[in-house]
Amino acid sequence: MAGPAGMQGIMDEVLAGVEGREFSSLEEVQAALNQLTQKQNNSPLASFHGLSPTQMHRVLHFPFDSPELVRFAESLEPPVEAPALTLFALLVEAIGEKGLKPTVKGNLPQRFCREAALSFWGQEKYEHRTRFGAIRSEMDFFDLHCLRLVAELAGLVRKYKGKFVLTAKCRKKITSQGMEAVYPDLFTAYVQKFNWSYLDGFQDILFIQQAFLFTLFLLGKYGGEVRPQTFYEDIFLAAFPVLLDEIEPVSYQSCEKTLCRAYFYRTLSHFAAFFGLAEVQAISEKDYLTQYEVKKTPLLDRFISFAV
Repeated sequence: MAGPAGMQGIMDEVLAGVEGREFSSLEEVQAALNQLTQKQNNSPLASFHGLSPTQMHRVLHFPFDSPELVRFAESLEPPVEAPALTLFALLVEAIGEKGLKPTVKGNLPQRFCREAALSFWGQEKYEHRTRFGAIRSEMDFFDLHCLRLVAELAGLVRKYKGKFVLTAKCRKKITSQGMEAVYPDLFTAYVQKFNWSYLDGFQDILFIQQAFLFTLFLLGKYGGEVRPQTFYEDIFLAAFPVLLDEIEPVSYQSCEKTLCRAYFYRTLSHFAAFFGLAEVQAISEKDYLTQYEVKKTPLLDRFISFAV
């Protein structure tokens, strides 16, 4: 998905490569075009920041099956500092050996949700977050709610005989390798099975989730320095301008702003920061919207290795 501008540039270079040449047959013309097209597909594009169209295709469609391009660590040595793993550890402790009885609606019990929120946020942040209303259900602690769904999708937690329990796979991994062993399972389930649009009120724009690995590639390449969120938003928009055609116009902001906001919150805040791969810090407010700065964490380079 190079976008109209990117594809047009590739075609222009291919056509320029055969212009003025003499061919004895249509087969010879086709062979020359195929050769030039292959060359262009394997050449890095500026809009892809070093990736070729062929590599981008692998990034988008085969993120876990392209070892020549990217590798994910199968195991991680402690410590692994990631909010997602911190919440999962709290859930594991609460479930224990006896299991955890869900509410009538099938959610985690209120008492655990409150205790988990206090432990996760700390006293000061807990009081701030609950100043307009206490945590009455799992849905009031949405990070925990999403983590529980992801843990089930990952095959780490399930309901059995009326209780939340840890699966045999989960217990085996934690017992033999520690809590860090389930991090890859949570990560994979989050990017492959969990619907990111469930987290917010933005339009679906499913491609944002499909392009998760491109953002991690960008963080690996540029995240050593603190950069404003707009740095990554602008790159994403320039790489995939055709996405603007999918945005339903609204009166209060441009299609570009809608796409950039959805991209930032889903990819950098709710995903990369939640899994401890990026630090996302609020720095200012502009036009009633909080502005953020972004930097990668050491965990990103420990977990993901790019060969580009």
